[in-house]
Amino acid sequence: MSANPTPGGDFSIEEATIADTQAAMREGRTSARDLVEGYLARIAAYDQTGPAINAVVCTNPDALQRADELDSALAGGGELSGPLHGMPILVKDNVETSAMPTTQGTIGMADFRPGKNATVIDRLESAGAIILGKTTLPDFATSWWAYSSLSGETRNPYALDRDPGGSSAGSGAAAAANFAMAAIGTDCGGSIRVPGSFDNLVGVRSTPGLVSRKGAGTLVFFQDTIGPMCRTVTDAARVFDALVGYDPGDSLTANYLTARAPVSYTDALEPEGLRGARIGLVRNALGADDDPYAAPVNTIVRSAVAAIRNAGAEVVEIEIPDLLHHIVATSMYVNCSKYEINEFLLARPKAGIRSLQQMFDQRRYHPMLDLVEACMRGPEMPEYDPMYYRRLAAREEFSRAVLNCMGGDALDALVFPSVQVVPPTRAQLDDRVWTTLTFPTNTLIASQTWMPAMTVPAGFSDDGLPVGLEFVTKPYAEPALFRLAHGFEQATNHRRAPAATPPL
Repeated sequence: MSANPTPGGDFSIEEATIADTQAAMREGRTSARDLVEGYLARIAAYDQTGPAINAVVCTNPDALQRADELDSALAGGGELSGPLHGMPILVKDNVETSAMPTTQGTIGMADFRPGKNATVIDRLESAGAIILGKTTLPDFATSWWAYSSLSGETRNPYALDRDPGGSSAGSGAAAAANFAMAAIGTDCGGSIRVPGSFDNLVGVRSTPGLVSRKGAGTLVFFQDTIGPMCRTVTDAARVFDALVGYDPGDSLTANYLTARAPVSYTDALEPEGLRGARIGLVRNALGADDDPYAAPVNTIVRSAVAAIRNAGAEVVEIEIPDLLHHIVATSMYVNCSKYEINEFLLARPKAGIRSLQQMFDQRRYHPMLDLVEACMRGPEMPEYDPMYYRRLAAREEFSRAVLNCMGGDALDALVFPSVQVVPPTRAQLDDRVWTTLTFPTNTLIASQTWMPAMTVPAGFSDDGLPVGLEFVTKPYAEPALFRLAHGFEQATNHRRAPAATPPL
């Protein structure tokens, strides 16, 4: 087994991109089987042994057969089977796969195997991808951190004593550690972008409704989305292309019909994508300079802003009025998530759990998941709580406030740290320095205004901890989001592989 199938071949899977890998396939320097075997070897070496990242719940028993079929198709026809031909992808374990169990990260669903794939799985496979396996998450995606009653704790490959971020914890740690070409996460309040920031990745949250959630769990129906977690913006755009589209099985994808989506989001990528742009740095989205957890982040963000200016953009410092008030007033987990989880489970009588109440009563969730306990206080139906409608109205007000900030200064995008603090240590989390509802993540800004956002590597603290810079654009302005983020990436090049998982 080798990632170099020809004598003297120079192809290596570590930090490989989709374009480079597919070029190597055409030239006979690698194959889909080589990729699957190479990534499986890395998982075997680093996930449960060595640094024991613990990001992968299971691998796909059909992956090698799928790889062989794709290799045969390329050899027979001389053409790739699709834009993701042969690309091994790991998927968060709340996205249903018929070839493997889908556990939602909870021990009560350890043996649940869905009868069919989620829509995004079918779309990835139609694009030529290989579903390599499933990744860890906290029970029902209810935390910013990597605590799961099924899989335990996932580690950050850049600092093994620190958390990789959640809830797409395994997808973040695995993509960072080069366990796959890309990973898929889900994002309600920041579950792609928090681990993207903590794991030195590109993580994409789209305008809700561009990507179908059919076959995936949600916590707030009109807020959840699914997106790519990749090592480059270009790869993220390529994977995103495969995910988007209308799906009658998810009524929210009616939004896609009005999105004016391009044929390919890769068409928006420009090496100098920041030149001529007007970017708003949201000052009141930074933590305090005298906060030892936030100060390193602020230093990196200020350097990132300097790099944006050097790349030809104008940066305007702004504040979103009453930002913290808006974030609190528009939080709908307690109003909605109990109902969302129960509806998901009622539609799956073989899941092993019938309701959130049963999971709570039997204590079949990780004890660090305080959001589970908070959601248990919520209503059986969201509309039973009069605050539900107030929070919906508050969302419209929050969206207008943010968009008016952008419009008033003619801004193309907002930027701020994805999370105000560096990745926390496991000891800090065990000591409950923060709760889920008090953790200082800025990812809620885009989530609770229904705006698209992307976290991009912005640099490292003096202790070697990754920090992500978040770009936010107007609803349905994903082409601009990819263009600006790509421009920042090309101007800075902060992506680097973790030392804990070196090339084999």
